[in-house]
Amino acid sequence: MVKKQTPKKNPSKKDKQASAADPILPVDPQILIHQQRILKLFSDAFNPVLLSEDFTARLQSIKQALFNREFDAAFGTEENLQAYAARWSPTRALCYSSIFQTIAHHFDDMALTSPPPTNNNDDDENSSESASIETSDSNTRKAIKMLCIGGCAAEQIAFASLLHQTNSSGHLTLLDAAPWTQVVSLLQNHITSPPLLSKYASAAIKAANTPLLEQGQLETTFSQGDILALDKEALSSLLGREPLTVTLMFTLNELYTNGGIGKTTKFLKLLGEVMPDGSMLLVVDSPGSYSEAAVGKEQKRYPMQWLLDHTLIDPRAPSPGYEWEKIESHDSVWFRLPDGLSYPIQLENMRYQMHLYQRRSTSPTQ
Repeated sequence: MVKKQTPKKNPSKKDKQASAADPILPVDPQILIHQQRILKLFSDAFNPVLLSEDFTARLQSIKQALFNREFDAAFGTEENLQAYAARWSPTRALCYSSIFQTIAHHFDDMALTSPPPTNNNDDDENSSESASIETSDSNTRKAIKMLCIGGCAAEQIAFASLLHQTNSSGHLTLLDAAPWTQVVSLLQNHITSPPLLSKYASAAIKAANTPLLEQGQLETTFSQGDILALDKEALSSLLGREPLTVTLMFTLNELYTNGGIGKTTKFLKLLGEVMPDGSMLLVVDSPGSYSEAAVGKEQKRYPMQWLLDHTLIDPRAPSPGYEWEKIESHDSVWFRLPDGLSYPIQLENMRYQMHLYQRRSTSPTQ
């Protein structure tokens, strides 16, 4: 059974009321089977890490480094990256998968009739800052394109889950400051390989044992870098020319806090300028007071959502040539792990805010 912890901080009265009023709906058995499959993918991929003697101590070291905002110490080694992914990515992957499913109908208008072209740049393949898992795919599926900024394992598995459930193909680009290349390759291998089975599994179970995705159904590319450091040309090249969904999953508030409101606002403006028309921006982060940023000498605090809306959809400061439309918004949503799931270590429920925007051209030339 997956054990669930309550949040360490006491929730406010408002949060308690919202939680109590939020009913726990029964889970479709097929969804439960799929969620367990996702958890098994994580446990198979990171089994040596989960069984290592120093796993608990390593997690404590990572948590302390993150608390001290020492990101190089937290994510500077492959062992730490795998431990982080094994511990904190499974719940997020399930949560992100459920979010992708709720907005999947918005992807239909952006879906391509064939997969995006594969990047065959040898220099990129040999670079320590870019790893590409390249595949071919049939033209019979719709193809979904996504760029996840500040994300890796959870986003990669959640996107694969979406493709599995919608029978789509996809192109995923992951960009983060940490060196996730080997983790991306490890997960890609498990996504396209049958799950590990007990040697005592029956012939029928072995015959029905298939991978989450077929070879060629998902093309995944990882790039290491600072999104706030990209200029217009580099960001445009990263996005490409076809409509796509850009995600900032538990990333935007970190950008505001660590990169600064000025640089982050500049990035969001630049993103709107170079995104292909019809593209979407999905922002998921901690709810309420957990996502605030300080402004000015007086350090006045503003909610992340207010800063985001002020930048994207403030009618007093329209952007030339394009506009953003907010098509979905939720201030506080609980993702609860259903009973019946199994994972080697304890996992927790999580709460988030979610905002979905679509970029629309206002220029007749676009």
